[in-house]
Amino acid sequence: MNIQIFGKTKCFDTKKAERYFKERGIKYQYIDLKEKGMSKGELNAVCQAVGGLDALLDENCRDKDALALVRYIAEEDRMEKVLENQQIIKTPVVRNGKKATVGYRPEVWKGWE
Repeated sequence: MNIQIFGKTKCFDTKKAERYFKERGIKYQYIDLKEKGMSKGELNAVCQAVGGLDALLDENCRDKDALALVRYIAEEDRMEKVLENQQIIKTPVVRNGKKATVGYRPEVWKGWE
């Protein structure tokens, strides 16, 4: 398994995801979305795995303006805006190769073991 956790340091679900893998002795790589963020390729792969860009968006994010902009912008420009404003992505985003989840989803991760 090659687990990557994209999250924010102050996100409780991100901390729970890290604890989930740590308790099971599964090595993972943590990437802080505020510091580094996702590359375009990573974002595309995650979007395909979770069923599109809308599944990645956090309805409860603080930056409501950026969220509204991404919602109503032309389809071809949405991905670029999400790359610029990664604070609107719901965390944690957990990747295992081509598989990915958004949010705290231990029932899915259990199937990866």
